[in-house]
Amino acid sequence: MHTAKPHLLLAGLLCPLVMLLSGCYPAQIQYPYTAVITQRRATLKDNLLSLLPEEQRQLPAAQEEAQWLSDTAYKASAGISRVNNSNFPGWAGNALINAWIQDRGLCWHYQHDMYRELRRRKLSYFRIGCCVRDHTRLTEHNCVYIATADGTWPKAWVLDAWMWNGRLKVDAAWELDQAIWGDLPEICSMLSITYPEEHTYPSEHWFSVRCDDGQYLISSANKARCSKQYRRMYENIQRGQQEHPDKPTNY
Repeated sequence: MHTAKPHLLLAGLLCPLVMLLSGCYPAQIQYPYTAVITQRRATLKDNLLSLLPEEQRQLPAAQEEAQWLSDTAYKASAGISRVNNSNFPGWAGNALINAWIQDRGLCWHYQHDMYRELRRRKLSYFRIGCCVRDHTRLTEHNCVYIATADGTWPKAWVLDAWMWNGRLKVDAAWELDQAIWGDLPEICSMLSITYPEEHTYPSEHWFSVRCDDGQYLISSANKARCSKQYRRMYENIQRGQQEHPDKPTNY
């Protein structure tokens, strides 16, 4: 009877683990261009157009705007996860952040970042909103949504870049439990000051950073500018200027 060598046993145990965790790392730059995601981008475009009145759905300008929003949502989702360098999705990532092992990647980080990316152009047919599940509870979860320009919650599509670490999750807001999900207009009012439509902030810019004492502040605050996370943001911006010169995004 042959006995397996220890290093082969170890490899046999580690390989499945590596394969499992390999999907946790930030979405690669080619992710939004795969056949599956290209089809999902087309589906999201159609879903967005379905929110519009019938007479607007066929307008070239409306279709182009829906296409841009869909494409940007998937591309930005992957780009955000790479900048955050969050290696584990969802609650696993949160646990590492709260333990100070990882410093970025909470759901509201992704919410702020996705809002930033979807505000890069002026919209005529749609608008960007923010929403939350289990507000003020330990299970609180924040996302952005896209509604028509004059539409109200929950007639919208929810975009969640956090749950699968840059691999976009899309939900129909009206199908969610309205007892625990709700609109967050106050967050949009706050974010819109920093990120007005057609802003030019780079994709490495963060609305808020964690100070060295654990307090979260708007990144423009004097105390925030002295933090390690602010310095990381500044280094990311400098590196981004080299990696994608002449354009503000990393996708």
